[in-house]
Amino acid sequence: WVPLAIGVALMVIMWTWRKGNAQIAAKTRKLDTPLKSLVRSLSNHPPHVVPGTAVFFTAASDNAPTALLHSLKHYKVLHAENVILTLRTSDEPVVQDSERLAITKLGPGFTSIVASIGFMESPDVPKILGLVKQEGLKFDAMTTSYFLSRRNVRAFGNEGMPLWQDRLFIILARNADDASHYFHLPPDRVVEVGSQITI
Repeated sequence: WVPLAIGVALMVIMWTWRKGNAQIAAKTRKLDTPLKSLVRSLSNHPPHVVPGTAVFFTAASDNAPTALLHSLKHYKVLHAENVILTLRTSDEPVVQDSERLAITKLGPGFTSIVASIGFMESPDVPKILGLVKQEGLKFDAMTTSYFLSRRNVRAFGNEGMPLWQDRLFIILARNADDASHYFHLPPDRVVEVGSQITI
């Protein structure tokens, strides 16, 4: 019964992780802002602009990153160059550098980059952005800040999962790998913008 109990425990952990992430993704989609609409609005009513480059991570390249929205809300400034970076896992084990990037100019000061990562590769974001220079775009690593969205998950109990499963998911989320380490970001160039979400 010991192997069976271990197997059941692992299944519960994996099921909780998938269900909790799906619940967070569904809540986040309700608050999504179309990126093109935001860029158009900022070009018509620009906030104060500071020098340098800001890199914002997003799972959906057509939606504005949460970190960008919170940065505008709280700091009320915009960097001179803003990169909206989406990382997508390819079906190939390794992606050639010549096929890695899809770059779209969204408007003044905004560039969307969709980078393909092989499923056997480790996502090294500074190295990926180093390829941008080969595409003719300016990129200075010393004046670049990486903005990450950190979600503080709280259990609500009356929503999707039972309270015990909410608490298990929160423990798993707190012990997940640090995003700055996973993406190989320089620690002194990372800005984390926090938000709270209930499950």
